[in-house]
Amino acid sequence: MGFLAWILFGLIAGVIAKMIMPGKDPGGLIITILLGVAGAFVGGWIGSFVGLGTMGDFSFGSFVTAIVGALVLLFGYRMIKK
Repeated sequence: MGFLAWILFGLIAGVIAKMIMPGKDPGGLIITILLGVAGAFVGGWIGSFVGLGTMGDFSFGSFVTAIVGALVLLFGYRMIKK
């Protein structure tokens, strides 16, 4: 269940990251959402090391790490594609 939870977190995190960091993305909405899923996994993995949530639960800390991970990947993607 943890894997599916992080995919759902990632979808939501990708949309929220897009709202927080508006602008034209080189890949459009689908790429942004996929970056959100990847960012959720990265953020959740890092967050589990620092105690902000685990990969298998729905908590506020897990949600924040998913959004932060999505923002970081979205920012990095924009910098690479410029």
